[in-house]
Amino acid sequence: MGILSPLRGRVWTRGETPASVLSVPNLISFVRILLTPGFVWLALANPEPGGLRTAAALLFAVLIATDFVDGWIARGRNLVTDLGKLVDPIADKAITGSAFVVLSILGELDWWITIVVLVREVGITVYRLVVAKEVVIAADWAGKAKTMAQGIALPLALIPFQAWVGEWGTWVCVVTMTIAVALTIYSGVEFVVHAFRSRR
Repeated sequence: MGILSPLRGRVWTRGETPASVLSVPNLISFVRILLTPGFVWLALANPEPGGLRTAAALLFAVLIATDFVDGWIARGRNLVTDLGKLVDPIADKAITGSAFVVLSILGELDWWITIVVLVREVGITVYRLVVAKEVVIAADWAGKAKTMAQGIALPLALIPFQAWVGEWGTWVCVVTMTIAVALTIYSGVEFVVHAFRSRR
């Protein structure tokens, strides 16, 4: 096989032969991780509503949206790899986890919420890495629904939406964030139950 064998394979073309670890979907996931510090800097550089804050929210939205893009490419072109199944959720958690921390630093989200979310996200990520040699656990429907809910709630809070439209915007942010946090906790519990049953 050779040490370079994982780098060989299909990068973009459709087919049945093994895909390269440097396939386009995996590269998108790597870029998402690399751009996350840039999002954090934009969000904290000027916390007041304005250009930088809006740019941070837009960058976050792009980073979240590309999660669906790389998954669509990987499935549509048969470029799914074990590495991609690990890196893609890690990218999601790095991006969303950073957004929760940013909002707490800015005093716009209680720290206990961010801590609960981070415990869930980091715990599941570590577990995935620990058992990676035995089995690769891909994201299920609950995890995807959680990511989508966070992808809606976090940009609204980051813009900040409530500062633009007034009191009803605050309620929109509260409702969407509540749904996102609830799905985060639910998907975490479901993952633990599924993992426990699989280990047995």
